[in-house]
Amino acid sequence: MVNLALVNEAAEGETQVLGLPIGEIIIGLVCFAILVFVLSKLAWPQFEKAYAARTKAIEGGIEEAQAAQKEARAALEEYQRQLAGAREEAAKIREEARVSAHSIREDLLAQAHAETERIAASGRSQLAAQRATIIAELRSDLGRMSVDLASKVVGESLTDEARQQRTVERFLAELES
Repeated sequence: MVNLALVNEAAEGETQVLGLPIGEIIIGLVCFAILVFVLSKLAWPQFEKAYAARTKAIEGGIEEAQAAQKEARAALEEYQRQLAGAREEAAKIREEARVSAHSIREDLLAQAHAETERIAASGRSQLAAQRATIIAELRSDLGRMSVDLASKVVGESLTDEARQQRTVERFLAELES
């Protein structure tokens, strides 16, 4: 009853410590409670759903980013392995090319040396043949000239072939010694 009397006194226009009539405070509290109840049943679940969806999307994005980062690392490692393999293969090819070039060079040098020797041998044989031909020609010319000279000195004809040959041989033997 005491409470009721306070409410009646307040309803009659008396103000409380806050400076507002108690009825307005009660109505304000009831309206606030209804508003909180409506918001908790309708709006907050929607906010929670949006918040959960947003959190899930962010976490999913982070997981996707981490997965993409792992894939990128794996791709980078594979690329580096392939690059190392390519470098090794390039070094191997360079080494094979160097060995092949050295072998080709040696073959060409051997062929050139053989060709040089063949040309030199051919030149020596031609030179020997020409020398033999020149010596034969000189012997014959020298023999003829010596027979003619001896015929003039002796005063008789040395037309006999055997005699002519002996004279020439004797003369050439004296020249050589």
